[in-house]
Formats: sequence, structure tokens, C-alpha cells
Amino acid sequence: MTASKRVDMPIPISRLVETMERIAPTRLAQEWDNVGLLAGDPRARLRRVLLCIDLAPAVVEEAISEKVDLVLAYHPPIFKPISRLRADAWGAESQVFQCIAHGISIYATHTALDAADGGTNDVIALLCGAEEVEPLVHGEALAQASVKLVVFVPPKNADRVAEAMFAAGSGRIGDYSHCSFRIPGKGTFLGSQTTNPARGKRGRRETVDELRLETIVPRPSLPAVVHALIKTHPYEEPAFDLYPLLERPVGGIGRIGRLRRAVPLATLAGKLKKAVHAPSVQRVGPEDRPIDRVVIVVGAAGRLPLAAPLTPNHAIITGEIRHHDALTIERIGCTAIALGHWSSERPVLDSLAVRLRQALPTVQMAVSQADREPFRPV
Repeated sequence: MTASKRVDMPIPISRLVETMERIAPTRLAQEWDNVGLLAGDPRARLRRVLLCIDLAPAVVEEAISEKVDLVLAYHPPIFKPISRLRADAWGAESQVFQCIAHGISIYATHTALDAADGGTNDVIALLCGAEEVEPLVHGEALAQASVKLVVFVPPKNADRVAEAMFAAGSGRIGDYSHCSFRIPGKGTFLGSQTTNPARGKRGRRETVDELRLETIVPRPSLPAVVHALIKTHPYEEPAFDLYPLLERPVGGIGRIGRLRRAVPLATLAGKLKKAVHAPSVQRVGPEDRPIDRVVIVVGAAGRLPLAAPLTPNHAIITGEIRHHDALTIERIGCTAIALGHWSSERPVLDSLAVRLRQALPTVQMAVSQADREPFRPV
């Protein structure tokens, strides 16, 4: 097992879960998929991780032999509801049982990694030499688990209020903390006879200098942040607004891109076959057809690529193609390359391991050597 660094202190598995949420957020997965931590205790220690495409019996044996704490599998070994977990079962539940019995947690990423930046489809796009790469189908904007808080505060009190809100959980954007935006302006108010204004006098309209202070607040932290705001704000009745946010446009399933120069279909197929170490590659269309556009959907593409505006210079790059979809591709007049389901997905593991080592340098990351293409060339 190739180690990233000798381990001094283990970290909890929850740290890896958090890291994967940044690399391949589970919300990007298709709704029918089953991704995330499928088995294990988030509080358990994490020293060694084994990455694979399929949690096959040989991979489980490797994980046990290498004494790993977690297997990060691309394909979810738990996909449909399981009624029994038995060691003698013929399905994937046997491998799940063996992992649990040896204290090995299981994390699956699948279509979340397909849609994520730098994921499975982007890796194949890079191997194609594609440029101007965009998602084939963009993800929908979803309600985000955070809000924008806007408060109006005297300039001399702004830092104190902001620091209190930051300490309570606001102001984080990605890996940045203490994030805020400030705009100077004028505030007006007129307090009744029952008020006790911090500035000016009751019963008289006042105009004061104020800052519009904006920051981002995760919804779970909202009560604590609002409490901190009210506690540190100098006004008797501080004015503040809460704006629900939508998720920024993020990836989506599949990729479509342009090649710098046109190449024959057979040349592109041969290049990819070598790059992904595929035992065999199939193509649809004439070998000499010039290709300068690619539509990429790793694994089993189904009819998803057929939704794209395809032309004769497009090539669909995927793992496997059904017979009738191949006939449709021929009728459309474009081309396709099938690298093999496993072979189209496997290249992402090396780049994912590198990203995990950078984020979790005290954890040993290794790509499985037992994980392999189930089909053999004749």
C-alpha cells in the first residue's frame, strides 16, 4: 500500500466525509443514487483509505490485508434496500458484511463524482484534450442551507458586532472565514416616548451614519448569530434582514467540449484506449470520420448523450452502449467510442487520491490493486 505519510495521530472518519463533500458534494448525485458514508461510525479513527471502483471480493481481501479503516468505492455496494447481511450471500451484501466485521467503513461517491468539477467525466475530457468543457446537463439550483444576514450598525461598532457574529458561526465561504461586506450610508429613526435610543433623543427624528454589514450564515448557526448580533449591537432595536440564498450554478452530469483540432475517430479511440488501459474499445461510425467535438458520459451512458445537439463531427465517449442506442447514433450520423464501463471510470481514482492526500496529509491513501476490469479480451 503506497502511503502518503506516516501517521502520528488518526483523524475521525467525519473529516473524510467533510472533504468528500467539498470534492464531490452528495447533493450533485442523481436522485436514484446512493452515495455518502454507507457503513461505519463517523467518529471512528481514520489512518488508511483504499480507493476502488467496485467493492469486489478481492478488494475486500486487500482491504483486510492492508488493515485499512475505510474503503472509498465509486460504485455503491449498497444500492437497493438490504433485508439480510450474511457472509455467505452471493451479492454485494457479503462484501459489506465482511467490511463491517473487520471494522472497515464504506463510502460511495458514484454520480456525485461524475457531476463534480475534476470528477470522472472531467478526467476523460482531459485525456481527450477537450477545451471549453461544460456540463452536458446542468444541475438545478437548490435551496441552500444558509442565508445572507444584513444588519445596519454605527461604524465604530461594526467590528465588534461582526466579530461576535463570526464567533457564533457566520462569515464562512469555502475555506475562507470572517467574510463580510460593508457599505456606508444614512439611517433614520424616530423613537416614541417609551424608547431609549442609543443615539439622539426620543420623540425626535434622527439621521445617523451607519454601515450596511453583510455576512453569510449557515441555517443551523442562525439563532446563535442573531443572538450575538442583538447582544453586541448598541441599538435598543437593531434593524437586520435575512435573505434565503439559492445554490450557485454547479456542475452537472456528463460533459461536452471541443477538440483543438479535428482527428479521425480511430485515432481518438486508439489514444483513449491507451490512456485508460482498456483491454478493448468499440466504436460506432467510420474510422476516418474527423472529430472535433466530444460528448462524455462515463459508465453506462444510456440515452443521455442523445439529448445533445449532435452533428457528424461529434463523438460520444462513454463506457458501454446498448445495441439500439448504437443504431440511433448511426441514424443521427455521429459517432461513438465505448471504452468499457470500468475502464471509463477507473482513471479518476488516481486524481481523487491526490486530492485526498493534499486535504488529509496524515491519512494513507492507496488505489486498489485488486480492483480490475471484469471483462477479458479474447
